[in-house]
Amino acid sequence: MEDQSVVDVGDVRLAYRTWGDPFGSPVVLLHGLGGSAADWEAAGPLLGQEWRVFALDLRGHGESDWPDEYDLELMAEDVVGFLDELELNRVGLVGHGMGGAVARLVAHEHSDRVERLVLIETPAPFPGDPGPAGRPEGPVDYDENAVPAVRDQLADPGPDADEGLGEIVAPTMIITGGPESRMPQERQADMASLIPDCRLITVPGGHRMHETRADQVAAHITEFFTS
Repeated sequence: MEDQSVVDVGDVRLAYRTWGDPFGSPVVLLHGLGGSAADWEAAGPLLGQEWRVFALDLRGHGESDWPDEYDLELMAEDVVGFLDELELNRVGLVGHGMGGAVARLVAHEHSDRVERLVLIETPAPFPGDPGPAGRPEGPVDYDENAVPAVRDQLADPGPDADEGLGEIVAPTMIITGGPESRMPQERQADMASLIPDCRLITVPGGHRMHETRADQVAAHITEFFTS
């Protein structure tokens, strides 16, 4: 059963959903740019069969506050604040797209909080195309000001951004979407090669395979977290 809650982290109220055993080991899921915790509605209950699962609405998305101040570092600070407020000491951390970039920062800057790290179709911290984008038709459930701010940072992360990859100590798995993805797949392999303890797998299905092939993605994550 899914539960929805909110928590105040500094000046930002974050909404989140939970699945699974309240006493299970914690796993935190982070959505991509323009997404929300609802993106995990297929995979969350499957992971909840083994874990206590928390899916956040990052700032500017979904039911969380839209503070009109956005970058990856602020989002990473929000995630750490969320862990503090819920008294989650060490977690399995999973991020898709932008959420993977946020998760990568948390794993680098707060290595004591991340047991294992999973990056799903996550832009590599190299200059270039940050991957798929596009405004959906109709109303959106995110602050449109967040999109250019985050995409600019993903496209130009800075000259030394990739150095942090070699300092990630958590065992890491990168999941790519294969030929159907518009994200440069060779950059995923380059990123994996720079993380000391990293495995790279492909789940064919494109950029959003965590939704369209949730059973496969959840199975890979569960196997990785229990290996």
